[in-house]
Amino acid sequence: MIELGEIQKLEIKRIRKVGAFLGPSKSSDRDEVVLLPSNEITEKDKVGDTTDVFIYKDHENRLTATRKKPKITLGKIAHLEVKDITKIGAFLDWGLQKDLFLPFKEQTIKLEKGRKYLVALYIDKSNRLSSTMKIRDYLRTDSNFKENDWVDGIVYNIVDDIGAFVAVDGIYEALIPKEHIRGIVVVGENVSARVSSVKADGRLNLTMKNRSHLEIDNDSNLIMDTLLENDGFLELNDKSSPEDIIDTLSMTKSSFKKAVGRLLKNNKIEFYKNGIKIKRRD
Repeated sequence: MIELGEIQKLEIKRIRKVGAFLGPSKSSDRDEVVLLPSNEITEKDKVGDTTDVFIYKDHENRLTATRKKPKITLGKIAHLEVKDITKIGAFLDWGLQKDLFLPFKEQTIKLEKGRKYLVALYIDKSNRLSSTMKIRDYLRTDSNFKENDWVDGIVYNIVDDIGAFVAVDGIYEALIPKEHIRGIVVVGENVSARVSSVKADGRLNLTMKNRSHLEIDNDSNLIMDTLLENDGFLELNDKSSPEDIIDTLSMTKSSFKKAVGRLLKNNKIEFYKNGIKIKRRD
């Protein structure tokens, strides 16, 4: 059987001017066949040979074979670049002459031409290959990662009240809760994060923060650097709103208070009016 969207080994049944007609090895040349165009045929090819090909549909919606290896196959996920955005949807570079279609209804955010996004490949209701940014059901939860492992992934969705959803290694489902995000993250971005916990169902919870003592060191250094950039004074203290602290330092209020406590203990800063300032040494 010839499988749409898959790389499979097929046998050359006959060769004509337009190309080679391929089919499964155990089938006769009268059974279903697919064309491998003439521009992909070599002088060494002969009837009875087998070759690995990818099956897709051409511009006229006909099954076609190619020896080119696509960047994604059926049911898999890949990080693909947007080549064009039209009135009917976006078209992605997946390594073949005909670009991959991403319908508007399968997009989760407004796309930008030239940027990469995670998509999965599926067969739509018209029996054509198409892509979707709604990839959660394609992700696995059987990773071998454990707490405190550092992992790499790609952000595939952001929900303001929850956090950033990440495909670790492009395979495993993970979440960075909003309070564990450092700085600004966007859909399609590569991120590194630490596994803070592994849920009973195998899903990963991540944090962009280091382990506690390292994080306090990093936050303390950030506060000192920011103080120096602002003439030694910041209008922030333990009564400041979490939003003001995040806007200024990109850290949570809890992290800010721990770091300020460390700096006060080490006699590097002092409270001054409605903020903190670098403590001068006599």
